[in-house]
Parts: sequence; structure tokens; C-alpha cells
Amino acid sequence: MEYRFLKLKETIVGWINYFAIADMKNILKTIDEWLRRRVRMCFWKQWKKIKTKHDNLVKLGTQNNKAWEYANTRKSYWRISNSPVLSKTLTNNYLKRKGLISISETYSLVH
Repeated sequence: MEYRFLKLKETIVGWINYFAIADMKNILKTIDEWLRRRVRMCFWKQWKKIKTKHDNLVKLGTQNNKAWEYANTRKSYWRISNSPVLSKTLTNNYLKRKGLISISETYSLVH
């Protein structure tokens, strides 16, 4: 995931520098939300096995029974990425600490 975040950072910074003239604050918030959801989906997909999903959810602070419930779900990766359990465990601050930069924050620094 570190390599993915590094490539995302390079792309975001280059994109923001190129389009900094435009007024796109609201659009960037929407893109930011979509990007975080996509990253949550990548984390979920990376934890392939049920036990791995459960263990990582518990490590991130989910209750044991809820972790088993979500680890055993048959919902698609994209659908589960918007679930409350991933939003509460893989928070924006957690993703930021892992290396994901916010597009709207980067735009605010340039603009």
C-alpha cells in the first residue's frame, strides 16, 4: 500500500499543480471521498482470508462479534468499502497516517 500511496501522491500533486487555476473546491471534496472509499476497498481486498479480515478489524478496534459478521459477509468489495465498520476502523486520520494525502487539502495549500 505504501507504493500505491506514493504513486497517488505524485499524481495528485502533479494534477493539482496543473489545474490549480480552476476553482474546483467542491469537486475535489467529492473526488476525495471517492478516493478514500477506493483505498478502503483496496485494504479489504488485500485482506483476502476471513481470518485476516477479522484479525485486522479487531486490531483496528472493532468488537469481536461485529468483526466476524463483516469478515464473513458476501457483499462485494465496493459495497463493503462504504460500510460503517470500515469507515470507523479505516478512518481518514488512519489513512493519512499511512500516507494517503487529501486532494482538497493539497489544493488549499496551492490555492
